Amino acid sequence: MQGCFINGRWVETAKKLPVLSPWSGEAVGEVCLAGAPEWDAAITAAQQAAQVLRGFSSMERRELLEAILAGVKARQEELARTIMAEGGKPITYARGEMARGVMTFSLAAEEAARLGGEVIPLDVQAATKGRWGFTRRFPLGPVLGITPFNFPFNLVAHKVAPALAAGNPIIIKPASKTPLTALKLAEIYEQAGLPAGGLQVLPSTAAEAEQAVADDRLKVLSFTGSAAAGWHLKNIAGKKRVILELGGNAACIVDAGADLQAAALRAAIGAFAHAGQVCIAVQRLLVVEEVYEEFKKIFLETVAREIKAGDPALEETVVGPFVDAGAATRVRAWVQEALDQGAGLLAGGFGEGNLMPPTVLENVTREMKVWNREIFGPVATLTPYRDFAQALELANDSSYGLQAGVFTNNLSHAWQAFETLEVGGVIINDGPVFRVDHMPYGGVKDSGLGREGVRYAMGELTELRLLALRP
Repeated sequence: MQGCFINGRWVETAKKLPVLSPWSGEAVGEVCLAGAPEWDAAITAAQQAAQVLRGFSSMERRELLEAILAGVKARQEELARTIMAEGGKPITYARGEMARGVMTFSLAAEEAARLGGEVIPLDVQAATKGRWGFTRRFPLGPVLGITPFNFPFNLVAHKVAPALAAGNPIIIKPASKTPLTALKLAEIYEQAGLPAGGLQVLPSTAAEAEQAVADDRLKVLSFTGSAAAGWHLKNIAGKKRVILELGGNAACIVDAGADLQAAALRAAIGAFAHAGQVCIAVQRLLVVEEVYEEFKKIFLETVAREIKAGDPALEETVVGPFVDAGAATRVRAWVQEALDQGAGLLAGGFGEGNLMPPTVLENVTREMKVWNREIFGPVATLTPYRDFAQALELANDSSYGLQAGVFTNNLSHAWQAFETLEVGGVIINDGPVFRVDHMPYGGVKDSGLGREGVRYAMGELTELRLLALRP
Protein backbone atom coordinates (compact mmCIF):
# COMPACT_ATOMS: atom_id res chain seq x y z
CA MET A 1 0.00 0.00 0.00
CA GLN A 2 1.25 3.46 -0.92
CA GLY A 3 0.43 6.56 1.11
CA CYS A 4 0.00 10.13 -0.10
CA PHE A 5 3.21 12.15 -0.36
CA ILE A 6 2.62 15.35 1.62
CA ASN A 7 5.24 17.84 2.81
CA GLY A 8 8.08 15.35 2.39
CA ARG A 9 6.33 12.52 4.29
CA TRP A 10 4.22 9.50 3.42
CA VAL A 11 0.74 9.81 4.90
CA GLU A 12 -1.65 6.88 5.20
CA THR A 13 -5.39 7.41 5.19
CA ALA A 14 -8.35 5.18 5.96
CA LYS A 15 -9.77 5.22 2.45
CA LYS A 16 -7.95 2.95 0.00
CA LEU A 17 -8.06 2.55 -3.77
CA PRO A 18 -7.00 -0.68 -5.50
CA VAL A 19 -5.12 -0.25 -8.78
CA LEU A 20 -6.11 -2.90 -11.32
CA SER A 21 -4.36 -4.09 -14.46
CA PRO A 22 -6.52 -3.30 -17.51
CA TRP A 23 -5.11 -6.43 -19.15
CA SER A 24 -5.51 -9.10 -16.46
CA GLY A 25 -7.88 -7.42 -14.04
CA GLU A 26 -5.53 -8.30 -11.19
CA ALA A 27 -4.56 -5.82 -8.49
CA VAL A 28 -1.13 -4.32 -9.15
CA GLY A 29 -1.16 -1.99 -6.16
CA GLU A 30 -3.19 -0.08 -3.62
CA VAL A 31 -3.02 3.60 -2.72
CA CYS A 32 -4.41 5.83 0.00
CA LEU A 33 -6.91 8.48 -1.02
CA ALA A 34 -6.45 12.00 0.30
CA GLY A 35 -9.39 13.66 2.03
CA ALA A 36 -10.00 17.26 3.05
CA PRO A 37 -7.40 17.25 5.91
CA GLU A 38 -4.68 15.91 3.62
CA TRP A 39 -5.47 18.45 0.92
CA ASP A 40 -5.40 21.28 3.45
CA ALA A 41 -2.03 20.11 4.77
CA ALA A 42 -0.64 19.82 1.25
CA ILE A 43 -1.77 23.29 0.21
CA THR A 44 -0.33 24.80 3.39
CA ALA A 45 2.96 23.01 2.73
CA ALA A 46 2.96 24.25 -0.86
CA GLN A 47 2.54 27.83 0.36
CA GLN A 48 5.57 27.40 2.62
CA ALA A 49 7.58 25.74 -0.13
CA ALA A 50 6.74 28.59 -2.50
CA GLN A 51 8.71 30.95 -0.26
CA VAL A 52 11.70 28.60 -0.29
CA LEU A 53 11.70 27.92 -4.03
CA ARG A 54 11.15 31.57 -4.86
CA GLY A 55 14.56 32.27 -3.36
CA PHE A 56 16.38 29.60 -5.36
CA SER A 57 19.00 30.78 -7.81
CA SER A 58 19.03 29.58 -11.40
CA MET A 59 21.81 27.17 -10.45
CA GLU A 60 19.82 25.75 -7.53
CA ARG A 61 16.72 25.19 -9.66
CA ARG A 62 18.83 23.46 -12.29
CA GLU A 63 20.49 21.24 -9.67
CA LEU A 64 17.10 20.32 -8.20
CA LEU A 65 15.91 19.11 -11.59
CA GLU A 66 19.18 17.33 -12.30
CA ALA A 67 18.72 15.40 -9.04
CA ILE A 68 15.24 14.28 -10.15
CA LEU A 69 16.59 13.43 -13.59
CA ALA A 70 19.29 11.18 -12.13
CA GLY A 71 16.71 9.32 -10.07
CA VAL A 72 14.39 8.89 -13.04
CA LYS A 73 17.20 7.52 -15.21
CA ALA A 74 18.16 5.02 -12.50
CA ARG A 75 14.60 3.66 -12.36
CA GLN A 76 13.61 4.08 -16.01
CA GLU A 77 12.79 0.42 -16.74
CA GLU A 78 10.95 0.00 -13.45
CA LEU A 79 8.84 3.03 -14.27
CA ALA A 80 8.11 1.74 -17.78
CA ARG A 81 6.88 -1.55 -16.35
CA THR A 82 4.72 0.31 -13.85
CA ILE A 83 3.14 2.25 -16.71
CA MET A 84 2.43 -1.03 -18.48
CA ALA A 85 1.05 -2.73 -15.38
CA GLU A 86 -1.35 -0.03 -14.22
CA GLY A 87 -2.29 1.55 -17.56
CA GLY A 88 -2.08 -1.32 -20.03
CA LYS A 89 0.28 0.59 -22.31
CA PRO A 90 2.32 -1.81 -24.48
CA ILE A 91 5.83 -2.09 -23.08
CA THR A 92 7.50 -0.72 -26.22
CA TYR A 93 5.43 2.45 -25.93
CA ALA A 94 5.85 2.61 -22.15
CA ARG A 95 9.61 2.65 -22.68
CA GLY A 96 9.13 5.34 -25.30
CA GLU A 97 7.16 7.38 -22.79
CA MET A 98 9.95 7.07 -20.26
CA ALA A 99 12.54 8.16 -22.81
CA ARG A 100 10.41 11.25 -23.39
CA GLY A 101 10.05 11.76 -19.63
CA VAL A 102 13.83 11.78 -19.27
CA MET A 103 13.98 14.37 -22.05
CA THR A 104 11.31 16.51 -20.34
CA PHE A 105 13.29 16.73 -17.09
CA SER A 106 16.52 17.26 -19.00
CA LEU A 107 15.01 20.16 -20.93
CA ALA A 108 13.64 21.65 -17.70
CA ALA A 109 17.07 21.55 -16.05
CA GLU A 110 18.47 23.48 -19.01
CA GLU A 111 15.61 25.97 -19.12
CA ALA A 112 15.86 26.61 -15.37
CA ALA A 113 19.24 28.20 -16.03
CA ARG A 114 17.91 30.22 -18.99
CA LEU A 115 14.78 31.74 -17.45
CA GLY A 116 15.40 35.45 -17.85
CA GLY A 117 14.01 38.57 -19.45
CA GLU A 118 14.97 41.34 -21.81
CA VAL A 119 16.25 44.90 -21.92
CA ILE A 120 13.77 47.40 -23.34
CA PRO A 121 14.78 50.91 -24.46
CA LEU A 122 12.32 53.36 -22.91
CA ASP A 123 14.00 56.45 -24.42
CA VAL A 124 11.65 56.51 -27.40
CA GLN A 125 10.53 60.08 -26.83
CA ALA A 126 12.22 63.22 -25.61
CA ALA A 127 10.61 63.15 -22.18
CA THR A 128 11.98 59.66 -21.41
CA LYS A 129 15.55 60.14 -22.59
CA GLY A 130 18.00 57.99 -20.66
CA ARG A 131 15.39 55.53 -19.36
CA TRP A 132 15.67 51.77 -19.74
CA GLY A 133 13.44 48.88 -18.85
CA PHE A 134 14.29 45.37 -17.68
CA THR A 135 11.90 42.42 -17.48
CA ARG A 136 12.08 39.33 -15.33
CA ARG A 137 9.76 36.40 -14.78
CA PHE A 138 8.62 35.58 -11.25
CA PRO A 139 6.97 32.32 -10.11
CA LEU A 140 3.22 32.52 -9.68
CA GLY A 141 3.12 30.27 -6.62
CA PRO A 142 1.61 26.87 -5.76
CA VAL A 143 0.44 24.87 -8.77
CA LEU A 144 -2.20 22.15 -8.89
CA GLY A 145 -1.57 19.61 -11.65
CA ILE A 146 -4.31 17.14 -12.55
CA THR A 147 -3.10 14.43 -14.91
CA PRO A 148 -4.69 11.69 -17.09
CA PHE A 149 -4.16 7.93 -17.26
CA ASN A 150 -2.76 7.62 -20.76
CA PHE A 151 0.72 9.10 -20.10
CA PRO A 152 1.10 8.59 -16.35
CA PHE A 153 4.75 9.66 -16.30
CA ASN A 154 5.41 12.10 -19.12
CA LEU A 155 2.25 14.17 -18.68
CA VAL A 156 3.05 14.37 -14.96
CA ALA A 157 6.58 15.41 -15.95
CA HIS A 158 5.18 18.12 -18.21
CA LYS A 159 3.59 19.70 -15.15
CA VAL A 160 6.22 18.99 -12.50
CA ALA A 161 9.36 19.85 -14.48
CA PRO A 162 8.41 23.34 -15.73
CA ALA A 163 6.79 24.22 -12.41
CA LEU A 164 9.99 23.49 -10.48
CA ALA A 165 12.15 25.05 -13.18
CA ALA A 166 10.18 28.27 -12.76
CA GLY A 167 10.38 28.15 -8.95
CA ASN A 168 6.84 26.96 -8.21
CA PRO A 169 5.87 24.09 -5.88
CA ILE A 170 3.35 21.68 -7.36
CA ILE A 171 0.72 19.26 -6.10
CA ILE A 172 -0.12 16.40 -8.47
CA LYS A 173 -3.50 14.72 -8.41
CA PRO A 174 -2.80 11.68 -10.62
CA ALA A 175 -5.45 9.75 -12.54
CA SER A 176 -7.19 7.24 -10.30
CA LYS A 177 -6.51 4.47 -12.83
CA THR A 178 -2.75 5.12 -12.86
CA PRO A 179 -1.51 6.69 -9.60
CA LEU A 180 1.46 4.38 -8.99
CA THR A 181 3.81 5.97 -11.52
CA ALA A 182 3.36 9.46 -10.07
CA LEU A 183 3.96 8.13 -6.57
CA LYS A 184 7.23 6.58 -7.75
CA LEU A 185 8.26 10.02 -8.99
CA ALA A 186 7.50 11.29 -5.47
CA GLU A 187 9.81 8.57 -4.10
CA ILE A 188 12.56 9.84 -6.39
CA TYR A 189 11.99 13.39 -5.16
CA GLU A 190 12.11 12.26 -1.53
CA GLN A 191 15.22 10.12 -1.96
CA ALA A 192 17.01 13.05 -3.59
CA GLY A 193 16.49 15.06 -0.39
CA LEU A 194 14.72 17.91 -2.14
CA PRO A 195 12.69 20.66 -0.38
CA ALA A 196 9.61 19.47 1.48
CA GLY A 197 6.42 20.61 -0.22
CA GLY A 198 8.10 21.24 -3.56
CA LEU A 199 6.41 18.17 -5.06
CA GLN A 200 3.43 16.48 -3.45
CA VAL A 201 1.30 13.66 -4.85
CA LEU A 202 -2.25 13.11 -3.63
CA PRO A 203 -4.43 10.41 -5.17
CA SER A 204 -8.01 11.41 -4.44
CA THR A 205 -11.57 11.48 -5.67
CA ALA A 206 -12.67 14.00 -8.26
CA ALA A 207 -14.84 15.71 -5.65
CA GLU A 208 -11.87 16.32 -3.33
CA ALA A 209 -9.79 17.61 -6.23
CA GLU A 210 -12.57 20.02 -7.17
CA GLN A 211 -12.41 21.55 -3.72
CA ALA A 212 -8.70 22.17 -4.26
CA VAL A 213 -9.35 23.69 -7.69
CA ALA A 214 -11.54 26.31 -6.02
CA ASP A 215 -8.99 27.06 -3.27
CA ASP A 216 -7.51 30.54 -3.72
CA ARG A 217 -4.26 29.51 -2.02
CA LEU A 218 -3.37 27.66 -5.22
CA LYS A 219 -2.33 30.09 -7.94
CA VAL A 220 -2.35 27.88 -11.04
CA LEU A 221 -4.46 24.97 -12.29
CA SER A 222 -2.80 22.86 -14.99
CA PHE A 223 -5.23 20.19 -16.17
CA THR A 224 -4.94 17.49 -18.81
CA GLY A 225 -8.03 15.40 -19.50
CA SER A 226 -11.44 15.53 -21.10
CA ALA A 227 -12.95 18.72 -22.46
CA ALA A 228 -16.05 18.44 -20.31
CA ALA A 229 -14.03 18.10 -17.11
CA GLY A 230 -11.52 20.78 -18.08
CA TRP A 231 -14.01 23.52 -18.88
CA HIS A 232 -15.99 22.67 -15.74
CA LEU A 233 -12.86 23.07 -13.61
CA LYS A 234 -12.04 26.38 -15.28
CA ASN A 235 -15.46 27.66 -14.24
CA ILE A 236 -14.79 26.93 -10.56
CA ALA A 237 -11.10 27.90 -10.50
CA GLY A 238 -11.66 31.48 -9.42
CA LYS A 239 -8.90 33.98 -10.18
CA LYS A 240 -6.05 31.48 -10.57
CA ARG A 241 -4.35 31.02 -13.91
CA VAL A 242 -5.72 28.04 -15.83
CA ILE A 243 -3.88 25.89 -18.38
CA LEU A 244 -6.00 23.26 -20.14
CA GLU A 245 -4.77 20.49 -22.44
CA LEU A 246 -7.96 18.73 -23.43
CA GLY A 247 -9.29 16.33 -26.03
CA GLY A 248 -8.82 16.06 -29.75
CA ASN A 249 -10.38 14.69 -32.91
CA ALA A 250 -7.33 14.77 -35.11
CA ALA A 251 -7.52 14.82 -38.88
CA CYS A 252 -4.75 13.52 -41.11
CA ILE A 253 -4.77 14.64 -44.75
CA VAL A 254 -3.15 12.58 -47.53
CA ASP A 255 -2.49 14.76 -50.58
CA ALA A 256 -1.82 13.79 -54.19
CA GLY A 257 1.84 12.96 -54.73
CA ALA A 258 2.46 12.01 -51.11
CA ASP A 259 4.46 8.89 -50.24
CA LEU A 260 1.50 6.56 -49.62
CA GLN A 261 3.53 3.79 -47.99
CA ALA A 262 5.08 6.17 -45.48
CA ALA A 263 1.76 7.91 -44.87
CA ALA A 264 -0.02 4.60 -44.30
CA LEU A 265 2.53 3.38 -41.75
CA ARG A 266 2.64 6.62 -39.77
CA ALA A 267 -1.14 6.95 -39.86
CA ALA A 268 -1.62 3.37 -38.69
CA ILE A 269 0.71 3.78 -35.73
CA GLY A 270 -0.76 7.18 -34.99
CA ALA A 271 -4.30 5.80 -34.99
CA PHE A 272 -3.82 2.59 -33.02
CA ALA A 273 -0.84 2.83 -30.65
CA HIS A 274 -1.95 2.42 -27.01
CA ALA A 275 -5.42 1.49 -28.31
CA GLY A 276 -5.88 5.00 -29.68
CA GLN A 277 -6.00 6.39 -26.14
CA VAL A 278 -4.01 9.45 -27.15
CA CYS A 279 -5.56 12.89 -27.57
CA ILE A 280 -3.70 13.52 -30.85
CA ALA A 281 -4.30 10.03 -32.27
CA VAL A 282 -5.30 9.87 -35.93
CA GLN A 283 -9.10 9.68 -35.98
CA ARG A 284 -10.16 11.07 -39.36
CA LEU A 285 -8.05 10.10 -42.38
CA LEU A 286 -8.87 12.38 -45.33
CA VAL A 287 -7.52 11.10 -48.66
CA VAL A 288 -7.70 12.83 -52.05
CA GLU A 289 -10.05 10.98 -54.43
CA GLU A 290 -7.43 10.20 -57.07
CA VAL A 291 -5.40 8.00 -54.69
CA TYR A 292 -8.17 7.00 -52.27
CA GLU A 293 -8.55 3.39 -53.39
CA GLU A 294 -4.80 2.85 -53.66
CA PHE A 295 -4.17 4.36 -50.24
CA LYS A 296 -7.01 2.35 -48.69
CA LYS A 297 -5.46 -0.89 -49.96
CA ILE A 298 -2.00 0.07 -48.65
CA PHE A 299 -3.38 1.27 -45.32
CA LEU A 300 -5.38 -1.89 -44.66
CA GLU A 301 -2.40 -4.07 -45.60
CA THR A 302 -0.21 -2.01 -43.26
CA VAL A 303 -2.67 -2.35 -40.39
CA ALA A 304 -2.90 -6.13 -40.91
CA ARG A 305 0.89 -6.50 -41.07
CA GLU A 306 2.14 -3.98 -38.50
CA ILE A 307 -0.55 -3.37 -35.89
CA LYS A 308 -0.68 -6.22 -33.39
CA ALA A 309 -3.24 -6.25 -30.59
CA GLY A 310 -2.86 -8.17 -27.36
CA ASP A 311 -0.74 -8.59 -24.26
CA PRO A 312 1.01 -5.28 -23.44
CA ALA A 313 4.02 -7.18 -22.09
CA LEU A 314 4.93 -8.38 -25.60
CA GLU A 315 7.41 -6.24 -27.52
CA GLU A 316 5.42 -6.44 -30.77
CA THR A 317 2.10 -5.29 -29.28
CA VAL A 318 0.82 -1.94 -30.54
CA VAL A 319 -2.81 -2.11 -29.39
CA GLY A 320 -3.12 -2.95 -25.72
CA PRO A 321 -6.30 -2.95 -23.66
CA PHE A 322 -8.69 -0.12 -22.95
CA VAL A 323 -8.08 1.38 -19.54
CA ASP A 324 -11.37 -0.07 -18.29
CA ALA A 325 -14.58 -1.79 -19.37
CA GLY A 326 -16.52 1.46 -19.50
CA ALA A 327 -14.23 2.88 -22.18
CA ALA A 328 -14.51 -0.32 -24.22
CA THR A 329 -18.30 -0.30 -24.00
CA ARG A 330 -18.54 3.32 -25.14
CA VAL A 331 -16.29 2.87 -28.18
CA ARG A 332 -18.09 -0.30 -29.27
CA ALA A 333 -21.44 1.48 -28.99
CA TRP A 334 -20.20 4.33 -31.20
CA VAL A 335 -18.90 1.88 -33.82
CA GLN A 336 -22.18 -0.07 -33.79
CA GLU A 337 -24.14 3.18 -34.14
CA ALA A 338 -22.02 4.15 -37.17
CA LEU A 339 -22.54 0.73 -38.78
CA ASP A 340 -26.29 0.96 -38.15
CA GLN A 341 -26.32 4.35 -39.88
CA GLY A 342 -24.54 3.10 -43.01
CA ALA A 343 -20.80 3.16 -42.30
CA GLY A 344 -18.71 0.32 -43.72
CA LEU A 345 -16.37 -1.86 -41.67
CA LEU A 346 -13.06 -2.27 -43.50
CA ALA A 347 -11.03 -3.89 -40.73
CA GLY A 348 -11.31 -4.94 -37.13
CA GLY A 349 -14.47 -5.27 -35.13
CA PHE A 350 -15.59 -5.37 -31.56
CA GLY A 351 -13.20 -7.74 -29.84
CA GLU A 352 -13.98 -8.78 -26.31
CA GLY A 353 -13.28 -7.69 -22.76
CA ASN A 354 -10.97 -4.68 -22.66
CA LEU A 355 -9.33 -5.56 -25.99
CA MET A 356 -10.51 -4.29 -29.37
CA PRO A 357 -8.65 -4.89 -32.62
CA PRO A 358 -7.58 -1.97 -34.84
CA THR A 359 -10.81 -0.94 -36.55
CA VAL A 360 -11.22 1.04 -39.78
CA LEU A 361 -14.50 2.55 -40.99
CA GLU A 362 -15.50 4.30 -44.20
CA ASN A 363 -18.67 5.98 -45.51
CA VAL A 364 -18.99 7.89 -42.25
CA THR A 365 -21.09 11.03 -42.08
CA ARG A 366 -20.63 14.22 -40.11
CA GLU A 367 -23.55 13.33 -37.86
CA MET A 368 -21.88 10.16 -36.54
CA LYS A 369 -20.05 10.23 -33.21
CA VAL A 370 -17.05 8.52 -34.82
CA TRP A 371 -16.68 11.70 -36.91
CA ASN A 372 -17.66 14.55 -34.60
CA ARG A 373 -16.63 13.32 -31.13
CA GLU A 374 -13.31 12.14 -29.68
CA ILE A 375 -13.24 8.36 -30.04
CA PHE A 376 -10.22 7.74 -27.76
CA GLY A 377 -10.07 4.15 -28.97
CA PRO A 378 -8.47 2.04 -31.73
CA VAL A 379 -10.80 3.32 -34.46
CA ALA A 380 -9.95 5.34 -37.59
CA THR A 381 -12.24 6.59 -40.34
CA LEU A 382 -11.37 6.90 -44.04
CA THR A 383 -12.98 9.69 -46.10
CA PRO A 384 -12.21 10.83 -49.67
CA TYR A 385 -12.05 14.52 -50.64
CA ARG A 386 -12.19 16.33 -54.01
CA ASP A 387 -9.59 19.08 -53.62
CA PHE A 388 -7.31 20.45 -50.95
CA ALA A 389 -9.67 23.26 -49.97
CA GLN A 390 -12.33 20.66 -49.16
CA ALA A 391 -9.80 18.64 -47.16
CA LEU A 392 -9.09 21.67 -44.98
CA GLU A 393 -12.80 22.34 -44.54
CA LEU A 394 -13.41 18.73 -43.48
CA ALA A 395 -10.46 18.82 -41.08
CA ASN A 396 -11.84 21.98 -39.45
CA ASP A 397 -15.27 20.37 -39.07
CA SER A 398 -14.73 19.65 -35.39
CA SER A 399 -15.24 21.38 -32.07
CA TYR A 400 -11.67 20.30 -31.25
CA GLY A 401 -8.42 21.77 -32.51
CA LEU A 402 -5.31 20.16 -31.05
CA GLN A 403 -3.08 18.99 -33.92
CA ALA A 404 -3.47 17.91 -37.55
CA GLY A 405 -1.22 15.97 -39.91
CA VAL A 406 -0.72 16.64 -43.63
CA PHE A 407 1.16 14.33 -45.97
CA THR A 408 2.08 16.43 -49.00
CA ASN A 409 4.96 17.31 -51.31
CA ASN A 410 3.21 20.53 -52.32
CA LEU A 411 4.75 23.47 -50.44
CA SER A 412 1.80 25.68 -51.31
CA HIS A 413 -0.57 23.15 -49.75
CA ALA A 414 1.62 22.88 -46.65
CA TRP A 415 1.53 26.65 -46.19
CA GLN A 416 -2.21 26.76 -46.92
CA ALA A 417 -2.75 24.11 -44.24
CA PHE A 418 -0.68 26.09 -41.73
CA GLU A 419 -2.71 29.23 -42.37
CA THR A 420 -6.14 27.55 -42.49
CA LEU A 421 -6.29 24.66 -40.05
CA GLU A 422 -7.84 25.61 -36.70
CA VAL A 423 -5.38 23.71 -34.51
CA GLY A 424 -2.46 24.33 -32.19
CA GLY A 425 0.00 22.43 -34.39
CA VAL A 426 0.20 21.46 -38.07
CA ILE A 427 2.48 18.48 -38.71
CA ILE A 428 3.74 18.14 -42.28
CA ASN A 429 4.59 14.65 -43.59
CA ASP A 430 3.77 12.93 -40.32
CA GLY A 431 0.66 12.16 -38.37
CA PRO A 432 -0.87 14.53 -35.81
CA VAL A 433 0.45 12.24 -33.06
CA PHE A 434 3.95 13.69 -33.56
CA ARG A 435 5.25 15.56 -30.51
CA VAL A 436 8.71 16.53 -29.27
CA ASP A 437 8.76 17.66 -25.68
CA HIS A 438 10.27 21.12 -26.14
CA MET A 439 7.84 22.29 -28.81
CA PRO A 440 4.77 24.39 -27.93
CA TYR A 441 1.87 22.01 -27.46
CA GLY A 442 -1.79 22.82 -26.92
CA GLY A 443 -4.98 23.51 -28.77
CA VAL A 444 -7.79 25.87 -29.67
CA LYS A 445 -11.58 25.62 -29.52
CA ASP A 446 -12.60 22.81 -27.14
CA SER A 447 -9.02 21.51 -27.02
CA GLY A 448 -7.83 23.91 -24.37
CA LEU A 449 -6.03 27.03 -23.23
CA GLY A 450 -2.33 27.83 -23.03
CA ARG A 451 0.66 25.81 -24.13
CA GLU A 452 2.82 23.06 -22.69
CA GLY A 453 6.33 22.20 -23.85
CA VAL A 454 8.85 23.05 -21.14
CA ARG A 455 9.87 26.61 -22.04
CA TYR A 456 6.34 27.57 -23.08
CA ALA A 457 4.85 26.09 -19.92
CA MET A 458 7.34 28.07 -17.84
CA GLY A 459 5.95 31.20 -19.48
CA GLU A 460 2.44 30.17 -18.42
CA LEU A 461 3.65 29.49 -14.85
CA THR A 462 5.38 32.83 -14.30
CA GLU A 463 4.42 36.50 -14.15
CA LEU A 464 6.29 39.07 -16.22
CA ARG A 465 7.46 42.07 -14.20
CA LEU A 466 9.00 45.27 -15.50
CA LEU A 467 11.67 47.39 -13.83
CA ALA A 468 11.79 50.91 -15.35
CA LEU A 469 14.99 52.78 -14.51
CA ARG A 470 15.35 56.55 -14.51
CA PRO A 471 18.95 57.78 -14.45
